[in-house]
Amino acid sequence: MDMIRIVIVAVGGQGNLLASHLLGEAALAHGIPVQISEIHGMAQRGGVVESSIVLGNARSNIISPGEADVLLGFEPLESLRDIGKCNKNSLVISNTAPLPPFTVSIGMGVYPPVDETINLIRAKVRKTIAFDASSLARQAGTLLSLNMVMLGALAKTGLIPVSEAMLKQTISEKTKRAFLEMNLKAFELGYAAGSRDIH
Repeated sequence: MDMIRIVIVAVGGQGNLLASHLLGEAALAHGIPVQISEIHGMAQRGGVVESSIVLGNARSNIISPGEADVLLGFEPLESLRDIGKCNKNSLVISNTAPLPPFTVSIGMGVYPPVDETINLIRAKVRKTIAFDASSLARQAGTLLSLNMVMLGALAKTGLIPVSEAMLKQTISEKTKRAFLEMNLKAFELGYAAGSRDIH
């Protein structure tokens, strides 16, 4: 199979690392080689967390600028910050719900308008899926399931060789029982949203 390079970018606490591990586990269950790398940054202080997932026979898990096939952004400004990993044929799937940094909350910075941020992303790539994934996570029962919403949206695109059923099975096997029902509901809501707003 052709290699598929996926970058997941989020703010600390949004569940990026769990999402990348679940995707990796589901790929392995399909017999697909997978390599994952992570940059934690200052995750516990609300800093950026980035994961690189390479599906297929790759020699390296590094995704260089312009190489990502998919950018999965859990926060709109972080999606824009990482747009350099994409090329004109990439797909960006981005949450539109902002999570402003600490500097904004203390009046030392200004968070740009989300619509402007999304438009800047759309200008750089061929396809963009942008939706309020945080509200869907809350609808599922907890904002902590944002990562499941985003995984669902990714699955719906059909760009990854991992089935919806296998991702659901992996979620069922690898996440805590107390959150399983909410996680599966969040995944399904994200899957439904995956077909929206594609340009």
